Amino acid sequence: MPQWTVRLRLTLLYSGLFLISGLVLLAITYVLFRDSTGVNVIVPEGSRTQKTGPNVELEIRYHEAIQRSTDALHQGLLRTVIVLAGMTLVSLALGWLVAGRVLRPLRVMTATTRQISERNLNERLALTGPRDELKELADTIDGLLARLETHVAEQRRFAANASHELRTPLAVTQSILDVARNDPDRDNGELVERLHAVNSRAIDLTQALLLLTRADQRSFEREPVDLSLMAEEATETLLPFAAERNIAIETAGGPAPTIGSEALLLQLATNLVQNAIVHNLPESGTVWVTTGAGPQGATLVVENTGEELAPELVATLAEPFLRGSERVRTGQSGVGLGIAIVKSIAEAHDGTLTLAPREGGGLHVTVRLPAA
Repeated sequence: MPQWTVRLRLTLLYSGLFLISGLVLLAITYVLFRDSTGVNVIVPEGSRTQKTGPNVELEIRYHEAIQRSTDALHQGLLRTVIVLAGMTLVSLALGWLVAGRVLRPLRVMTATTRQISERNLNERLALTGPRDELKELADTIDGLLARLETHVAEQRRFAANASHELRTPLAVTQSILDVARNDPDRDNGELVERLHAVNSRAIDLTQALLLLTRADQRSFEREPVDLSLMAEEATETLLPFAAERNIAIETAGGPAPTIGSEALLLQLATNLVQNAIVHNLPESGTVWVTTGAGPQGATLVVENTGEELAPELVATLAEPFLRGSERVRTGQSGVGLGIAIVKSIAEAHDGTLTLAPREGGGLHVTVRLPAA
């Protein structure tokens, strides 16, 4: 059995339409010829012998003419059917060629797409020609390849950065253990404290990576959540942390109902407030936390005082493991995933994250989520 490819189906469609059109044209021609001449395909047998009267010879001639016309009509129909059958065969061949011509760009796109892999995601179909359905399909595939290339590049960069970040505490741990092994008389109390700090950092980094993966995969149940309550809980939890650094936290706004994961949205608010506390003025800084609901959905705004930030630097803050050099302080820098996790959680909830430099120094962060 032949494969019912698109080319074969188009060929049969073209030939079928030609055959149907030919039959319709033949039927219309026959009807018009019969109405204009009075000749029918079927003539009763013996009609000539039944005629009597003074005009018998004239009637005989008339019926003989009718018979000749009927025979001619029979012959014409037979020849027309034979010609139509032959032209149908010709239409099959022409339909096969035309279908192949029409589908040639599709075959080129298929062959090119099969050759594209992770190693050459930069290749594009780049189909030329008129702006038709095939051109739109090729442009759509090119757009998909561009997004896929960007995603793969981000994943590779993320994997490289994660490997580097995880290797650092392991290397430090190995160095501490080597020192302890080579110097048995050394006080182990200091080594234990350093090992505890390094291990805590590795645990924090691993938890952050797991949280980021969970947000990216959207593997959570959605339920009604008030974003203002999440911001309030995060603020209360971080008040002692802010007091140690002499940072004041001011809250304002009203309810901000949305739909999502309570745990993830609490993590979102906690990351934003903690980031605003850490990257603030050395003393007498302020953090403003505002929530609200409007036509665009639930909104959470976190602002903080701090150093002047360039727009180019702010644009990189949501990238994993990328920390603004001007914002990192000794003993205060995190694992470099705080804003990246916030962005992933916001996108997982069909929301947006907007970062902008604050006038007078600091950062202005806005999270918008769909309303409940």
